Amino acid sequence: MKLPRDLGGEELAVLLGRYGYAVTRQTGSHMRAESTLRGFEHHVTIPRHPSLRAGTLSAILHEVAAYLEIERHTLVEELFS
Repeated sequence: MKLPRDLGGEELAVLLGRYGYAVTRQTGSHMRAESTLRGFEHHVTIPRHPSLRAGTLSAILHEVAAYLEIERHTLVEELFS
């Protein structure tokens, strides 16, 4: 499945809420989301841009998938299907 090209940072933060992520702070144009789903904290920085670049989105999803210990393509299918 291809990554969406028109996904904004705020939309991504809402989608990641399914996995226990919540925005804990914002500095300038970046948000910091945190999850404690697996018993320890995991932070991810999400640019608050109207549309995220494909490489940026891919890197964020790779980091989240590694934390959740699932395959990246599985995470993409669950988020965007």
